[in-house]
Amino acid sequence: MMQEAVLNYKLLVDNLGELIQVSGYRNDFIAKKLGIKATTFSVKKKRATWTPEEVEKLLSVIDNEETEDYYLGLVMKSLESDETITLAEFKKQVGWK
Repeated sequence: MMQEAVLNYKLLVDNLGELIQVSGYRNDFIAKKLGIKATTFSVKKKRATWTPEEVEKLLSVIDNEETEDYYLGLVMKSLESDETITLAEFKKQVGWK
């Protein structure tokens, strides 16, 4: 469970640049909302040097339907290689008939 949380956070941070792009907000608008200079924002975006607090604040600014859909797509894609079982196998494992 904890490892999954870390992997989801890493997926989020690794794709912040794309999420910012998908959000539709301009870099200077986001920088202003974060209380940092536009040049500092651009460097952080390029180098992905966000602190967890900055990630949280950034997400509160860019959170919209487009960014949520894009992120859920990333999560689903990351789960493609996970092993799955059929419903019949699941019922057998948990003792359902």
